[in-house]
Amino acid sequence: MMKKAFLFLLLITSLLISYGQIERPDKEGKLEKERQEKELYDKYINNSLENGSTPYANCYGVNKHCPDEGCSEISIKSPLNSDVLVNIKSEGKVVRHAYISAGNIVTFEVPDGIYQPFFYYGKGWNPEKPMKSNTDCPLTGGFISDESFGKDDPQELNNSILEYELILQPNGNFSTIPSNPSEAF
Repeated sequence: MMKKAFLFLLLITSLLISYGQIERPDKEGKLEKERQEKELYDKYINNSLENGSTPYANCYGVNKHCPDEGCSEISIKSPLNSDVLVNIKSEGKVVRHAYISAGNIVTFEVPDGIYQPFFYYGKGWNPEKPMKSNTDCPLTGGFISDESFGKDDPQELNNSILEYELILQPNGNFSTIPSNPSEAF
């Protein structure tokens, strides 16, 4: 008799689960994850760093000044509608980086050489967000909305000034080359 009651209870429970009367743990987990994501979004969507900040200084160091001779500059103006984190690479390694708030400018001083800029656009800076990186140093901090990556071709600089004015505009007359986190960081 006890065995039949147990089987009947098991059958009823199975039917209730299959008809959605009892929430399954995976559905509860999904709802909890969505709640946490919304909480993070609400917390950071309006967060922005100070213009010129170096959020990855623990991995890339601070931006160095260049001596007077044999130096060039890379000047970047961010779009009016998006913040951007810029990584400047030389020989595949990040040598300068900075956070540029919407509508602002940062100028990097670099020794003459060949440099490639990478652009990480977005809104809402989450200082706790883990980022993919090709280095042994873990990068922390990233955008939570409207993320996109771009780059330009490597540019040879010799006592020159290279200027970028970034405008997020569909079908504009200059487009950065698509990129991704693995390449940019």
